[in-house]
Amino acid sequence: MKAPTVPKLQLPAFDLGTLIADFKTLDPKDPGLWPVLPRMIILAGALLVVMLVGWWFGWRVQMEELDAKHQQEERLKEEWSTKKAQAVNLEEYQKQLAEINRSFGALLKQLPNASEMESLLVDINQAGLGRGLQFDLFKPGAESLRDFYAELPITIKVGGSFHDLGAFTGDIAKLPRIVTLNDIDVSPAKDGGLTMSAVAKTFRYLDEEEVARQRKEKQAKEKGGGK
Repeated sequence: MKAPTVPKLQLPAFDLGTLIADFKTLDPKDPGLWPVLPRMIILAGALLVVMLVGWWFGWRVQMEELDAKHQQEERLKEEWSTKKAQAVNLEEYQKQLAEINRSFGALLKQLPNASEMESLLVDINQAGLGRGLQFDLFKPGAESLRDFYAELPITIKVGGSFHDLGAFTGDIAKLPRIVTLNDIDVSPAKDGGLTMSAVAKTFRYLDEEEVARQRKEKQAKEKGGGK
């Protein structure tokens, strides 16, 4: 017994001239009588237009929102990873912070307060006299205020031998308070020795009242500049 044969779907033969003629004779009032090929082309075009309109007014915005959400998700993952690492190493961070505070406190102790500045100036002077140096100039300048400390420059000019001048700079470096020598200039003296000119800078920390006053002055300047 033979299997029933399935009739093959016969598509209309394509002829450009015939297709153009069909489009010219289309009756918009009775699309049911349109030829098959023009009907398929018009339906495909209409479907394409609907898809483009849907993409432009709906899908495009949704795709952009979806892309933005993906980027936000990546940022949140990175933040989560960073915070997780910080949480895991929190104890180590606390130890490092405590060590930084101890180091800062040790450095702060090397800065004299206002009442100790006079004795520090005496120590610098005595360091030179103790090495047999002759002070031709010892002139403290005006203080320059910073965030939590003040800088005091001292212009000095001393005379002596090369060995004594070197020993003096070593004594300055060994002082318990921070003192730096800047703009050093050494030249021959008339008596056969040497003359050294320099700017010694020492520092003192500001007390709470000075810090508060400085902050108020800074805020006042910022407000005045913003007007």
